[in-house]
Amino acid sequence: MTKFVEVKDLIIGKGTPKICVPLVGSTISEILEEATSINEFKPDLVEWRADFFHQVEDIAKVKEALNQMREVLIGLPLVFTFRSAREGGEREISPSYYVELNESIIETGMVDLIDVELFNDERIVKNLISLAHANNLYVILSNHDFKQTPSKEEIISRLKRAQALGGDLPKIAVMPQTKADVLTLLDATLTMNEQYADRPIITMSMAAKGVISRLAGEIFGSAVTFGTVGRLSAPGQVDIAELRNVLSLIHKNS
Repeated sequence: MTKFVEVKDLIIGKGTPKICVPLVGSTISEILEEATSINEFKPDLVEWRADFFHQVEDIAKVKEALNQMREVLIGLPLVFTFRSAREGGEREISPSYYVELNESIIETGMVDLIDVELFNDERIVKNLISLAHANNLYVILSNHDFKQTPSKEEIISRLKRAQALGGDLPKIAVMPQTKADVLTLLDATLTMNEQYADRPIITMSMAAKGVISRLAGEIFGSAVTFGTVGRLSAPGQVDIAELRNVLSLIHKNS
């Protein structure tokens, strides 16, 4: 049976997929403006995409921004994410700084979850997961393929690896080239969820072709979906109000 992940009062992996909204401001003032707007829509989670922040290579500034956004996002579970350029993010940093940045944020106690990229050196992944767990944080262990959709077997293999390494929420996002690619992602999600997963998983097919995957998580087994209030952090994200309506409709008829 799939276990749930409980963050504050939020139970991920039960019922309607939880809606996560990204913060993508490049300055502290932009981030706080976004956070204020997001607060009004009451998403389930907020993800700070720190790779968009122009001062992300200054840890003191990152902590300052985090502290100020926490004063706005009271009570909302917060995910810290630095998405590397190789996985669709805004910039690349050295492996050593990636570790230093994530370790520093984990130790602040101001976030609830941290996103770690699966295809880092395995020692980095294991060490960050251990530190996160020691500080009572959950880990989204993620992989993003902006070029293609791997085979069903490969998608499942990556999710199983993320689970085996100790990620609390294995995640994969892939780019469809055809409509059949979207079916591949959904089929892999269903199989992983029903046959292998012992925890919630997060999957999505990106861009316009993949929008259905962001809506149908409750049917196929993806526990979190990403909506927007303003700017997108990835192609295919849906406005939070529209997303909430569709998720509710599907839930009522599931």
